[in-house]
Amino acid sequence: MSLFPRLTAFCRQVIIKISPNWYFKLSRLFIALMLINTIRIFEGFWWKETFYAASFTLLLAVLADWLLPRGMRALRIVAQLMLALGATIYFAGLKKVVLTIPEQERHWSDFFHLIGGYAKQLHPFIWISGALLLIYILFETWIKTRPRLFGFISVNILVLTIADSFTPIWLWDEVAWTVFLGLLWLVANHLHKLERQHPGSWQELIEYPLQLMLPIIVVLSLLMTAGIVMPSVSPIIQDPYTMWKESKGETVNVFLGDKGIEAPVDVSTSNSSSGYGRDDSQLGGGFDFDYSPVMTITTTHRSYWKGETKTEYSGEGWSVNDSTDRERLASVGKEWELPLIEGRDLAETMKVDQQIRMSNNDIYPVLFAASPITSVHWVDDPDASVLPKSLKWAVNEQELIWSDKPLRRFPQSYSVTSEVTILDEEGLRKTEAEFSDPAETKKYLQLPSSLPGRVRSLADTITAGAVDDYDKAKLIETYLRQNFQYTNKPDKSKLTGNSGDFVDQFLFELKEGYCDYFSTAMAVLSRSVGLPARWVKGFAPGVMPASEYVPSAGGIPSEAELNPDGAGTYTVRNSDAHSWVEIYFEGYGWIPFEPTAGFNFPYSVQEVEQEPAPTPSADLNTDPVKEEVSKSDAGFHYSAVIWSVISVFAVIVLALALLRTPWIRSRYRSYSGNDRIVWETERLLRLCRRKGYEREEHETLREAIQRWSPSHKRLNTLFREVLDEFERAKYSPVQATSADMDRFIMKIKAIKEEL
Repeated sequence: MSLFPRLTAFCRQVIIKISPNWYFKLSRLFIALMLINTIRIFEGFWWKETFYAASFTLLLAVLADWLLPRGMRALRIVAQLMLALGATIYFAGLKKVVLTIPEQERHWSDFFHLIGGYAKQLHPFIWISGALLLIYILFETWIKTRPRLFGFISVNILVLTIADSFTPIWLWDEVAWTVFLGLLWLVANHLHKLERQHPGSWQELIEYPLQLMLPIIVVLSLLMTAGIVMPSVSPIIQDPYTMWKESKGETVNVFLGDKGIEAPVDVSTSNSSSGYGRDDSQLGGGFDFDYSPVMTITTTHRSYWKGETKTEYSGEGWSVNDSTDRERLASVGKEWELPLIEGRDLAETMKVDQQIRMSNNDIYPVLFAASPITSVHWVDDPDASVLPKSLKWAVNEQELIWSDKPLRRFPQSYSVTSEVTILDEEGLRKTEAEFSDPAETKKYLQLPSSLPGRVRSLADTITAGAVDDYDKAKLIETYLRQNFQYTNKPDKSKLTGNSGDFVDQFLFELKEGYCDYFSTAMAVLSRSVGLPARWVKGFAPGVMPASEYVPSAGGIPSEAELNPDGAGTYTVRNSDAHSWVEIYFEGYGWIPFEPTAGFNFPYSVQEVEQEPAPTPSADLNTDPVKEEVSKSDAGFHYSAVIWSVISVFAVIVLALALLRTPWIRSRYRSYSGNDRIVWETERLLRLCRRKGYEREEHETLREAIQRWSPSHKRLNTLFREVLDEFERAKYSPVQATSADMDRFIMKIKAIKEEL
């Protein structure tokens, strides 16, 4: 026997084994896969344990539907709940936890404490898994017809397109997979319809399974392959909301992540993608957001991740003046304290530990971190005793330079400590913005001779009411934030061509732009009133999973419960590339300012000192054993156990209640053939009523149908056959077979299509 006949025979045996309820099984699988594909929008924001627990909850629910009999609905739901709980326990890491009860004096409280310890660790995983399981159960109960199938597919696509509009992620891949799965499901639905309506033809088709499935697989595979191998481009078609907003000249605000600096772009050409630019000598133009990840940063404090600084403004952009910049490059050793020329003797500082792991293979000229970096712990290899020779420290600019020439590779991971300045506004108002060396101050006041006079005049006007240098800087920052609009695509048609200066065009003609416009304008305005400023670029903080923002306690967090330092692991994307300004204050060093509308610098601020709590008096009658039990119970939330039990019970009750409602029972319960025929006839009569075929109160059903028939001669025969079978099912003791019921349903569908 040749290979092809053997393969055909094997496929036939597989089909025979799965043929009972094959469409039921495939439908459940498609529902789960589409839900998993949809929740992938949270993959970069959830913990990976949450995503795995949710995905396996859905897959195990499908497995329970496949293995347990269809008639045992309650048993299947209970099994799915147990499997969901097991998956959550496994991926939440509870399998590694061992809690033991002391041998002496075991009580029920010990047992509840043990269970509570486990239940507390299920938060918040169990709620997400439970919600997805409930959604799965509701959808698999609801999707019984092709219109509802289309509705489910449309809901998934709608969720993805809405998320695409309001999150910093492109979701076109997820939409493509949803469409692909939907096409497969529709093919299965069509074959299922063929099986029911033409069982003879279906039996002939499954005798040759390869001839049936091979064309379908080839066509859909070619479509997906074409999509995969096509060059990566920005989406041509935008969602309707984004198109509507952009038609009004507005941008869509996102709820997750920050937008940022563009990549190098020729202002005369089309838009580029956002990212960390290499050449800043000619700023301007527009860009499209690129949401691909750059790095993940685990930090003890939320911060901006500084890259490079520029000091020479040309009127078009920023550059490095080789004659003055990077005069001092110091070697970097493991755990060495990096030198800083700035004096921060008046400032209070805070250490920020960071571990950075790159997500791509791009090569950058610097290592990113909170500023200023004070020590490097390791690069690529935590156990290495020395650091790479390519690593240098630019003392003046406070940049950790990667000087591998030629640049062939970039570190994929590294760990550093920074010592950031705590913002002390009162102290800053008492000092001046200048260096002890006038030549150093002059370096950061450089402006081109071609700078239009109205820029300097505007700076004087903005700061006229300031009494100190810090207030001058804050007035400039506030002016830019409140009077200019953020957009990634400035309208260049507003440019008159009378001015060639980048800042002048922004302040007096465009009046809109992104971070490069805002930060450059503040640097120039600050220098115009004698504040030594430099332009800084790097990345905004990025985003971390929402579960890291709040503690593990349930309920809605209060303001005090929010993560005050923003410690956690952040995903930083190309769309987070950003630029800002630093101004030097004597005794405090370089202080960052954020002039871009919609952004806020994550300053570290001085903590308000609180009076120490009174020392509790000793109680000589305290029982040490009871005191220890009390301390142990203090961290135990009985409410977690109670609410977990109540929630699981509520889900079971809700599912059973839904199954017992007349609406569900009338559609999905296993009725006899006669009951189903009567029910289908009643549905047909309701449809006829909506179409204008009213049945009078004095008429029997036969009389009503006889009155309707002349207006639909083609339906005359079908109406009479339906009437005969209805009366037989309603009044005869003979039970209709499943074949009789199927034929009756086909007649009903034919009448509905004609109506």
